[in-house]
Amino acid sequence: MSKITIAIDGFSSTGKSTLAKQLAKALGYVYVDTGAMYRAVTLFAMRNGFIGGESEKLEDLVQLLPKIKLRFEPNEALGFSEMYLNGENIEKQIRTLEVSNYVSRVAEIEQVRYKLVEMQKEMGKEKGVVMDGRDIGTVVFPDAELKVFMTASPQARATRRYKELLDRGEKVSYEEVLENVQKRDFIDSNREFSPLRKADDAIEFDNSDMGLKEQFERLLSIARRFIEKA
Repeated sequence: MSKITIAIDGFSSTGKSTLAKQLAKALGYVYVDTGAMYRAVTLFAMRNGFIGGESEKLEDLVQLLPKIKLRFEPNEALGFSEMYLNGENIEKQIRTLEVSNYVSRVAEIEQVRYKLVEMQKEMGKEKGVVMDGRDIGTVVFPDAELKVFMTASPQARATRRYKELLDRGEKVSYEEVLENVQKRDFIDSNREFSPLRKADDAIEFDNSDMGLKEQFERLLSIARRFIEKA
């Protein structure tokens, strides 16, 4: 059976990564979490004082982009791959609200997007890949056989993200999380380079009122139909 490229785009905290992981596992495909890549660059920028302080020094981040080495390494115990930055496992560090507050700002930098898009294209060139992000179906793989655009109300997404952060032990308020979700929506949708938008041929998938099991079963059914047609 032919393998296809599956591009999953959408707003923050719609559960793209969770669904994409499950889908890739069910199909025997490779999963690529592009959001983790942008979060890794953001963590690098924060650690080096380029963002998150009193002033931004993003031009210095651009100068150091060649020194940023990213890779995904499988964790058999967890059942998915984790993000490594210059040889360090940073999977936990990149999932904080602090990183979330700055990732959209870093992701709108043209040079950052160019570097990571080239890496993503290389990762998916053999097909048999499920990749999620903001511009997969519009920029990274505009010819993907299956494109999905995930959306949900800001309130539904903030509630999910809030519970997730509390489960990880972070001390945050729902209001903080909702503000972060809305801020990221605005930046992602209005940036100059590769803004978040639904591809013309993408299937819109609103999961505001869906549980994870229902989402997965629906998406798996859609994917199998597209694979059969390939």
